[in-house]
Amino acid sequence: MPQLDDIKKHPELKDKDEYEKQLEKYQLRMLRLQQKMHQRGRRAIVAFEGWDAAGKGGAIRRLTESLDPRGFKVYPIAAPRPDEQARHYLWRFWQKIPVPGEIAVFDRTWYGRVLVERIEKFASKDEWRRAYDEINQFEKQLTDDGCPVIKFFLHITKKEQLRRFEEREKNPYKNWKIGPEDWRNRKKWKEYEKAIDDMFERTDTGTAPWILVAANRKWYARTEVLKKVVEHLESWW
Repeated sequence: MPQLDDIKKHPELKDKDEYEKQLEKYQLRMLRLQQKMHQRGRRAIVAFEGWDAAGKGGAIRRLTESLDPRGFKVYPIAAPRPDEQARHYLWRFWQKIPVPGEIAVFDRTWYGRVLVERIEKFASKDEWRRAYDEINQFEKQLTDDGCPVIKFFLHITKKEQLRRFEEREKNPYKNWKIGPEDWRNRKKWKEYEKAIDDMFERTDTGTAPWILVAANRKWYARTEVLKKVVEHLESWW
């Protein structure tokens, strides 16, 4: 099973021309895959988890920016609304399952149940412990029905997160991305490490394995995500 300690080295694409070449290569393959999916009525889910400021949004933008916007949806997942809280926590995700010919991209996911809801005690111990099996069953139902679930965890070091937090506070174009909740979560780094490793151990399955991405270097992380999605979808069909 993967562990956070498995990602100690953060590769880097040092040359901007190399980065842009890799980006163009995999974006073109991704576009061709999207066209094939549309023609054949296929669908897929790409799910992102990771530390705050790990670069999920940037990776999603590079994944989707060359695609036909009619063939994908991006869902930024926040705290559930009152009507969603009144239902099983997976209910709101079932509402977002892609239709044939569509890719659904989740910026945060159903794994909030065993991460933030566990740490912040929004879910009882029985609830978040039960959730591992519920999530595995949820993902298996999707893949059995022909909808692959590609799961990424973007990992950055605590030092790199601090640098990005401080940059966001100083940059007027990024200031909206940082708030008291981010700093509060950072103080619980060790608790989150434990919850993340438990998540990997219990939900890294043959049906939907975790893909861990070293994300200290943004260029590398963005191209690695694109590459893995392309390779996964090409092998699926």
